[in-house]
Amino acid sequence: MQTESNKVNWTGNFINVLFCILSLALIVPLVLVISISFTDEKSLLTHGYHLFPKVFSTKAYEIIFNAPDALIRAYGVTVFVTIVGTIVGLLFTTLTAYTMSRRDYRYRKIMTLYVFFTTLFGGGLVPFYILISQYLHLKDTIWALIVPYLLSPFFVLVMKGFLDKLPLEIFESSKIDGANEWRIFFTMVLPLSVPALVTIGLFISFQYWNDWWLGLLFIDNQKLIPLQLLLYRVMSAIEFLSNNLATVNVDFNLADFPSLSARMAMAVLAAGPMMFIFPMFQRFFISGLTVGSIKG
Repeated sequence: MQTESNKVNWTGNFINVLFCILSLALIVPLVLVISISFTDEKSLLTHGYHLFPKVFSTKAYEIIFNAPDALIRAYGVTVFVTIVGTIVGLLFTTLTAYTMSRRDYRYRKIMTLYVFFTTLFGGGLVPFYILISQYLHLKDTIWALIVPYLLSPFFVLVMKGFLDKLPLEIFESSKIDGANEWRIFFTMVLPLSVPALVTIGLFISFQYWNDWWLGLLFIDNQKLIPLQLLLYRVMSAIEFLSNNLATVNVDFNLADFPSLSARMAMAVLAAGPMMFIFPMFQRFFISGLTVGSIKG
C-alpha cells in the first residue's frame, strides 16, 4: 500500500516538474521579448540578449509613439474586426452546429459530411480572391477582414460535439410548453453552452486579432490597415533601414537606430491586449478544452 502511495506521489511530482519546465519554456521567450524592447540598441549589439536589460532604454517606444496616428487607427480597426467577427462568427458557428446536433433533423448526416468535407479540400487562393473582390465586392472594405473567417468548419464540428451531449428531451419539453426554435436556442442552448462558447470564442478572437493575410490581400486603403499588417510593414521597414543605412551617405550612426528593440516593442504592443484578456476567461477556457471529446 505504501509502495503504491509512493509511486503515485513520484508520478505526481514528475508531472508537476514537467509542466513547470513547459511553463518556463513559454514564459521565458515572452520575458525576453519585453526585455529586448526596453534595452538600449548599443547594449544589444555589444552584449546580446538578456532576460533583464543591461542598459534600460525606452527609445524604441518613443520612436513608435512619435507618430501614433497610424498605430491608434490600426488598433481601432483590429479591435472592431475582432469584436464584430467574434460575436457574429460565434453566432453562426453555434447556429450551424446546433442544427447538425439535433437528432430529429432529417439531413444532419448529410450536412455533417458536407461541413467535414470542406476541412479536407479548399478552393484555392485565386477563386477565394475572385469571390471576395469581384462577386462579393468586399475589396478595400472593413468586411473583407471579417467575412472570410465568420464560419470555420473545424469550430463547427467542435461545437457540434459539445451540443451532441445536450439531451433531446429538454427541447421536446420546451416545445410542449410553447417555445419556438429561436427561443429554445437563445434561452436554453446558449446558457448551457457557456464553456464551449468561451473556448471557441477565444479561438475565433485570436484568429481575427493575429490575422494580417486578409489585409495584405484585400486592403489598399491606409485607414483600414489592421494592427498585425502594420506590424509586418514596420518590421519590413526597420529591416530595410538597418540593412541600408550603412551604405547610404548620411550622418547617422546605425547603432543609434533601435532596429532590434523597435521590432520587439511592436510585438509587445500588438500582443499585449490579448495577454490581458485571456486570464479573464481562463476558468471557462480550461473547462471547455475538452468540448466534444466525450459523448454522453
